[in-house]
Amino acid sequence: MHIEHIAIWTSNLGKMKDFYVKYFNGVANSLYHNPKKEFSSYFISFESGARLELMHRPQINVKNGLKQNEHLGITHLAISLGTKIKVDELTHLLNKDGYIVVDGPRTTGDGYYESVVLDPENNMHELTV
Repeated sequence: MHIEHIAIWTSNLGKMKDFYVKYFNGVANSLYHNPKKEFSSYFISFESGARLELMHRPQINVKNGLKQNEHLGITHLAISLGTKIKVDELTHLLNKDGYIVVDGPRTTGDGYYESVVLDPENNMHELTV
């Protein structure tokens, strides 16, 4: 058994697609659009075989206009980059490009080397070895 894909509702489908393609070497499929349901999506495939579905419908809004980083349910995606140097480099690049680095890079109390960054819509990502 394995997780087939994880899906994220997004308000800016193109910007989110570009983020995962540029920074994580994802490969996007062609835009899927269902005009009847006002639904659009991209699947982003990664070298490991993992897939992420980015979805958009105009009716899906951020609760109360705010995005909370700590809440019940899925809280972050952890992405293994393979080495500490790659974690450092990508964290630095994302910071330089204006993305928020919440924490790190650092070795956590449970032994992970990681940084925590936010994507364009403030979803948390752990970049780890």
